[in-house]
Amino acid sequence: MFIQTESTPNPATLKFLPGQSVLDSGTADFPTKEAAEASPLAARIFAVGNITGVFFGSDFVTVTKDEATDWDHVKPMILGAIMEHFQSGDPIMAGEATAPAGHAEHDGPDSAIVTQIKELLDTRVRPAVAQDGGDITFHGFDRGIVYLHMQGACAGCPSSTLTLKMGIENLLRHYIPEVLEVRPVAA
Repeated sequence: MFIQTESTPNPATLKFLPGQSVLDSGTADFPTKEAAEASPLAARIFAVGNITGVFFGSDFVTVTKDEATDWDHVKPMILGAIMEHFQSGDPIMAGEATAPAGHAEHDGPDSAIVTQIKELLDTRVRPAVAQDGGDITFHGFDRGIVYLHMQGACAGCPSSTLTLKMGIENLLRHYIPEVLEVRPVAA
């Protein structure tokens, strides 16, 4: 098994490409060691130590390390943990656990606007941020403000605020006049 790695705009995060499917659909975010208990693979990666987040996409795993740790120190152990997991035949997600659907549900008077927002996120934004090892999902819409949840390499990335304000906010405002602002939300 050959696992490729790619850097991301977030210097604390690396993208690992195992050359096979990681999740059949959706994404999965493990911002803590406790959250990783839902995934044998995420738990193996956290066991390496000095890891602050693990994120799964369809064909990649992004890993975020703490600031004090050098990639040269943990990258070989992460590669070993990923390889060991895929060779073990263990499932990616434990038991009945499945990857979350992504976007938060929203119904009510703004449901048509929210449908447009989700469609733009799915077709224009999410594919681009997946290239960088992350994901951005809809969290809510209230009085013209769109709330988005940033995951994987996007969470804590130095350029995420610029991406959110200059990229996503401008895109949504262009196509949906009811959108006034975009704000990030914590997990």
